[in-house]
Amino acid sequence: MTTLATPDRRAALKARHRAAILRAARELVDERDGAHFSVDELAERADIARRTVFNHFASLDEVLLTLCADVLEIVIDDFIGAVAAAPVGADTRASMFDELAQTIAKTDLPSAIVSIGRIIGTPDPDDPRGRALSDEAFARAAARLVTEVSRRHPTADPLEAELLVSSLMSGVIVIATRWVLHTGVRLDKAGRLAWDELVARLIDSVRAGYQPAL
Repeated sequence: MTTLATPDRRAALKARHRAAILRAARELVDERDGAHFSVDELAERADIARRTVFNHFASLDEVLLTLCADVLEIVIDDFIGAVAAAPVGADTRASMFDELAQTIAKTDLPSAIVSIGRIIGTPDPDDPRGRALSDEAFARAAARLVTEVSRRHPTADPLEAELLVSSLMSGVIVIATRWVLHTGVRLDKAGRLAWDELVARLIDSVRAGYQPAL
């Protein structure tokens, strides 16, 4: 019994430490309106040793990335829930596109974008670090979507599913940056209308592709 209990206790302790780090990071982001804190301050808030932070995360950026991913996890859970509730169409590229496009249009991505902006800062073309963090967070979300699309459409070409999700999610990153820079991260009626217009343009652009007009 002892040999079985010890690994369980260690795993539970590691899980508690990781949760404490993320909880402390969220608190500091909220209090300081952004990631304006050091690893030492994070460790102090989490009530752990500094080295314990690095036992779980390679860097402070990795902590912030995990916070961003957690924000998107909630959105993607809602996203997948909405997709799962919809009737399954044919296992064709057009059907998969329609499902994803409709769900993107209905998902509250603006709120998630605002939350991510508070964590890593407002998008800045001259800030490769912030861009890399947001891109990685959305890439993780895209990987979950690919899995869900493939599950719903088992006979569809896996490459088609991956290309479709990647095209739409890459487009979401582009319009998210434009939306933040041009609206000032507004969640009022005007800000959401601007977002809806950008989403409509994204969907139209991906749907039409770049074939010459007939």
